[in-house]
Amino acid sequence: MTRSGTETEWTVGAVARNLGVPVATLRSWHQRYELTPRPHRPGEHRLYTAGDVAVLRRMVDLVRAGIGPRHAAAAARTAAPARPAPGNTAPMMAAAARLDTTELLDLLTAHISHFGVTATWNRLCRPAFAELIERQRRGQGLIEVEHALSGAIATALHRAVPPVRTTGRLLPVLLACAGGECHTLPLEVLRAALAEDGIPAVLLGASVPGGALAGAHRYPVVVLWSQVPRTASTPPLPAGSRMPGLLLLAGPGWTARTTPGGARRVGTLEEAIHLIGRTPDRNHH
Repeated sequence: MTRSGTETEWTVGAVARNLGVPVATLRSWHQRYELTPRPHRPGEHRLYTAGDVAVLRRMVDLVRAGIGPRHAAAAARTAAPARPAPGNTAPMMAAAARLDTTELLDLLTAHISHFGVTATWNRLCRPAFAELIERQRRGQGLIEVEHALSGAIATALHRAVPPVRTTGRLLPVLLACAGGECHTLPLEVLRAALAEDGIPAVLLGASVPGGALAGAHRYPVVVLWSQVPRTASTPPLPAGSRMPGLLLLAGPGWTARTTPGGARRVGTLEEAIHLIGRTPDRNHH
């Protein structure tokens, strides 16, 4: 994976792993149907942007649904969303205020497809939530707008970046909220960002009790989220449990006092992706 300007780019091998198709299939679609990544200079590898991957993902879905490749390629190209302005929150905030979830999904999916998960989260979603929180502090309510936006983001992430297929040789990353914690959206974002890099992850969801994580040591990487200190007040794993290869505690709820030995706190999405990506062994133990 590389970054050029504002966009993340992937090699054909990374895209093939993400989509669960052979590299030869992608090259065939490039030759036959012009489902091509951006132009490149002689001697350079072709690199795929998030928009290219979104088109190919629609192609894969259509072919798996029984549509012939030629018709599927035409439909995939036609359905490509218009390129949005990077980080422009105004249209999304207006749709959220109307509770127009269809428009929200279209805007978010387009932004994710063109700019990737991390850029969409940092430059579009986080500023939108900051604006909502500021309005709520001024007494404007808007709880229903916040919930509509959160739901649309989670749905758009699954639409634009479906979960990576777990193979027999590659164990997934385990993602869970601490007991009593209901804020799952940050883990939804991490799941999708990892999927962009071809890393499978299993999201257990909200308020996972410690007892349910007794077998967490079977996973090479475990990420637990806590939004507030209350949900980080109990040990992240049951007493006496074996530690996973890498235990990451994400979210502002964790403190030095609630971080057990062997665990590591992470403060940003980029830090979590970096640490997980450089884990030396995500294969079966």
